[in-house]
Amino acid sequence: MNKPFKFKQFTVHQDRCAMKIGTDGVLLGAWTKVEHQHESILDIGAGTGIIALMLAQRSNAEVIDAIEIDPEAYEQCVDNFERSPWGDRLYCYHAGLDEFIDEIDDEYEIIVCNPPFYIENVTSGNLQRDQARQNGYLPFDILLAGVQSLLANNGTFTTIIPIKEEEAFVRLAATFGLHPKQCLHVKGNANAPIKRSLLAFVKQKHQCTVQELIIETERHRYTEDYIALTQAFYLKM
Repeated sequence: MNKPFKFKQFTVHQDRCAMKIGTDGVLLGAWTKVEHQHESILDIGAGTGIIALMLAQRSNAEVIDAIEIDPEAYEQCVDNFERSPWGDRLYCYHAGLDEFIDEIDDEYEIIVCNPPFYIENVTSGNLQRDQARQNGYLPFDILLAGVQSLLANNGTFTTIIPIKEEEAFVRLAATFGLHPKQCLHVKGNANAPIKRSLLAFVKQKHQCTVQELIIETERHRYTEDYIALTQAFYLKM
């Protein structure tokens, strides 16, 4: 799991990050809609930098910022940015969300976050891993307040959460003036339960369109929809 992960246009080193490359981050980076006119993107809790790198590949945005609180992950993210073809457009801040808001006056047209969402009261004994995985280190209300502050009026916020958290998350987002515009329910296979919800929020009330994505037809055989979504990135797609 510590080996560099090679994508078609960039490589992600992950030996110093608690959260390794996984399906959630790749799904969010591939599903988030980016238009040619988008000029500014923010990735909250960047980890390896995978999502920001994917959005750099997919867009012409001049400003692609990321924030990461863990010092090891921050250094690795900076390194991954600098090694990529888009190093001149990518910048990572070593800060928590609250510090970042205090220092930055900018607004962003796209904000993405693959948040820590495990609600565990027990520590694993590894602070870096707990920060990356556990909701207590970036509670949803703190995240949504930060998004509300940093998101441009015409901007979009995208995230991925467990399906069991979806209803409460959407209700909470509404209290910050953020409303769902698109939703993608993800299943491992046709017979599996829905596991993840990808959500896109805007500041205007909107009719939310809901779609479904099935990842595999059988073990290691991917659906046409999943291939279409990720083939610009995965080497073997």
